[in-house]
Amino acid sequence: MSVLTLGLIFGVVTLLIMFSGISIAFALGIVAIIFMYFFMPASSLDTVAQNVYEEMSSITLMSIPLFILKGAAIGRSRAGKDLYDALHVWMGKVPGGLGVANVFACALFAAMAGSSPATCSAIGSAGIPEMRKRGYSPGFAAGIIAAGGTLGILLPPSITMILYSVASEQSLGRLFLAAIGPGVMLVIFFSMYTIMRFRKEYATAYEAYNLNSAVTSPILDRHTYTMQQKISALPRVLPFLVLLIGVMVALYGGYATPAETAGLGAVFAFVLIALIYGMWRFKDLYPLLDVTIRESAMLMFIIGMSLLFANVMSYLHLSQSAAQAIVDLHTSRWLLLAAILLMVVVLGFFLPPVSIILMTSPIFLPPLRAAGFDLIWFGVVMTIVMETGLIHPPVGLNIFVIKNIAPDITLREIIFGVMPFVAIMIFSVVLLCFFQEISTGLSDWVMGPPLS
Repeated sequence: MSVLTLGLIFGVVTLLIMFSGISIAFALGIVAIIFMYFFMPASSLDTVAQNVYEEMSSITLMSIPLFILKGAAIGRSRAGKDLYDALHVWMGKVPGGLGVANVFACALFAAMAGSSPATCSAIGSAGIPEMRKRGYSPGFAAGIIAAGGTLGILLPPSITMILYSVASEQSLGRLFLAAIGPGVMLVIFFSMYTIMRFRKEYATAYEAYNLNSAVTSPILDRHTYTMQQKISALPRVLPFLVLLIGVMVALYGGYATPAETAGLGAVFAFVLIALIYGMWRFKDLYPLLDVTIRESAMLMFIIGMSLLFANVMSYLHLSQSAAQAIVDLHTSRWLLLAAILLMVVVLGFFLPPVSIILMTSPIFLPPLRAAGFDLIWFGVVMTIVMETGLIHPPVGLNIFVIKNIAPDITLREIIFGVMPFVAIMIFSVVLLCFFQEISTGLSDWVMGPPLS
């Protein structure tokens, strides 16, 4: 049987099993075992558990449950609401300051928790009702939180970046640093759009009020805060910002490995919630440990099965043949990049970022490396493209998180609310293609140019 025929059968079987409704981890594992049974030596089935264990025994992957534990400690406490309240108070005079405060709160919370759904849930549960109470349209409020939540897979510590580091064999420290510049850029772009959209909604409400003074909107009300109120909002937030800075210093100062940094972050996060919120009893900590075990088990299962799936593809020479076929097209390097990113967008309709990275890396990375692309830079670009998958249908995980915390906002309103942010992300990817230094500049400055 030719490699092309085998590859087509492999692809069709994978799609059929995935669309059957089976969870992604089991679907990938079933496909891998089926093809091991029919096309690989019989002895390979006897070593499935050993192979999966060996693939997952990376010290880098050990940091994932620890980062999840740190995120759970912050996400399941009142830290998200306190962070949001403090930013809201300090940005009161900015046009659309409440919306901008939500964008910044999402960014800072994402940098501490490293999870997009957790960011949406923690900030959105406080931010969406407040924005709607102040007159923001439902779709606008939902779009701000859904888009801000996507920063959880970009800003360090990012689980997606950790997996890309393992799949591409690139420095995790460089990837974390390379994500900061684009992450800040997205925060600025999101904030600029929020201000422009707020002014438009404000002008519409003001015009309606001028035509009929009985038709008023809370968006026309002005809220100011005294310096005393601003200062009093800081004490609960500053310890978590110190935690964020401390983790970064430990990692990039060479004082701890990524796994050790994740452990330190988790321990200090638990200490902070115990001191600040009095969460030290077992009944307080049990939900945090429970969600950590559940999410870690689910994620590690997906990782293990994805790596087994990739190994079967490699053994059958499917990934190598696909990569070689792409190289043999002799197309423009930028056309190659555009085609790969378009495929990532399509996969994002159906799959989470974790599966996309582990399934496609053996196929995409060799041609990109041969075309002369910096794989650190590509990791950041690919992550931003996958961010759009979190907020566009038909899957759009963050869309359903928002729908869960704000059930009275229709899916249509949420989808139309996030579309401008999707356009901003696409524009940011184009900008990164022209100015790669936005991503690589900081990592090269801190860690020196990469070795050739």
